[in-house]
Amino acid sequence: MRFHNRREAGQELGLRFMEWASDGELFEPVVLALPRGGVPVGAEVARALGVPLDVLVVRKIGIPGHRETGIGAVVGDDPPLFDRRSLTMLGLTEERLAEDVAREREELRRRSLRYRGDRPAPDVGRRAVILVDDGLATGATARAALRHLRRQDPSRLILAVPVGAPEAVSALREVADDVVCLRQPRDFQAVGLWYDDFEQVTDEEVVATLATHRR
Repeated sequence: MRFHNRREAGQELGLRFMEWASDGELFEPVVLALPRGGVPVGAEVARALGVPLDVLVVRKIGIPGHRETGIGAVVGDDPPLFDRRSLTMLGLTEERLAEDVAREREELRRRSLRYRGDRPAPDVGRRAVILVDDGLATGATARAALRHLRRQDPSRLILAVPVGAPEAVSALREVADDVVCLRQPRDFQAVGLWYDDFEQVTDEEVVATLATHRR
């Protein structure tokens, strides 16, 4: 069953989290969305719970010549996180990918400044953190984001996505305290196939969504 769009997917996720919130299981929750596609989804979750919304910018490191296929990811000032098995299979090294990492780190800084401006990142220590994206394919960016957040000592670290590849969802249960995934189709193939409307989200939409939620 497909979602109509990211907003509808976020509303379904929001209903799931309202059940948790009513049981008092989430301490001072904050929603962090992975831009750009995770922002409209995360906005609906944050709206349902009545909690803050912010972004965590993560950049995928792609295979040379096939950048859409992720082989790693980088977030903040953390060292890049690579899929070691894939590096070995493809005969790649971190040194060979150094320029790609530098380029993605620069784009990460640009987007962080564009989305947040002078506002500092939220303090997530001892809080329930709900990390949201619009889907989970390989899980490379989500894994890097979860690793980054874990270092900040949240009371509970939850990954929430509307749809995901079953193997990626299973793997990330080892990294997050909880993984909420509404659909895990066996014939997953790609995130966009599970939405009727999967138009690319723009920087302007991200900024507007964050501003609207703050108001």
